[in-house]
Amino acid sequence: MSGSVVVYTLPECQPCRMTKMKLDQVGVSYTVVDLSQDDAAVEHIKALGHLQAPVVETESTSWSGFQPELITALAS
Repeated sequence: MSGSVVVYTLPECQPCRMTKMKLDQVGVSYTVVDLSQDDAAVEHIKALGHLQAPVVETESTSWSGFQPELITALAS
């Protein structure tokens, strides 16, 4: 996977933890943005059309929720 992956998370969010664990498992590096600490990031993911955490954003797409099949595809 070339390019950057950003994971927008919230504290105490189980799907957020699962998403980060799966990214680690398949060997995809990522940057974490804590939505509880970054109002601009909240506005950014809302502009993308997402209303729940986690949100995973790549250069070409974004999705919300724990999506293991999409995470696995990033490693290809």
